[in-house]
Amino acid sequence: MSKALVVLSGGQDSTTCLYWAIKEFGRENVSSLSFDYGQRHKIELDAAKKVAEIAAIAHTILPIDTFAALGGNALTDSIEVADEATESNDSDKTTLPNTFVPGRNLIFLTFAAAYAYQRSIEHLITGVAQTDYSGYPDCRENTLSSLEHTLRLGMEYNITIHTPLMNLNKSDTVLLAEKLGAMDAMAYTHTCYNGEQPPCGHCQACLLRAKGFAEAKRTDPLIERCQYFSN
Repeated sequence: MSKALVVLSGGQDSTTCLYWAIKEFGRENVSSLSFDYGQRHKIELDAAKKVAEIAAIAHTILPIDTFAALGGNALTDSIEVADEATESNDSDKTTLPNTFVPGRNLIFLTFAAAYAYQRSIEHLITGVAQTDYSGYPDCRENTLSSLEHTLRLGMEYNITIHTPLMNLNKSDTVLLAEKLGAMDAMAYTHTCYNGEQPPCGHCQACLLRAKGFAEAKRTDPLIERCQYFSN
């Protein structure tokens, strides 16, 4: 069977995708890759490592710290996380949330494709979605389709980018994770933009995650685990 590489952030979506890949390609054919890109909250790398360990999947962390040098966003700079997108000075457009790291998914997947090429891996899996995505343009289906085409041309390699969550909302993702048996690992994931554990509960990532579990009528294993250890 073909081999697959999951871009694993340690969050809810990429963890669901990891278990999706295991189901689709077989555990022995799946590996995972995370990026140390200069993010403020290294807790997400710890989460990715733990998730991969629970899933019994090989895991590699690749250092790429250029994003920290570029700066200008709340995930790499000491900037307070904004609650939502804001109107820009140009009345015809809206500024993306300051948690948007320009080019991040494009760079991640390009590095992942290069990593995959060297290891004869033809399938990349990423947890992006264009339904609940805070407006990030690098999470859209047309962006990923274009990138896949570019990577194939640029490497002369038949790489395929899979986006299992592209058209799912967060409650759909919760139910899919449950169906795939990912809930034990979900207890160790990290989503909070403020890097807090227990999660802060008020940033956009926390609110979106909570909304998904509430609509799915499921208890978030992460919240349950945090409450258990706080008692």
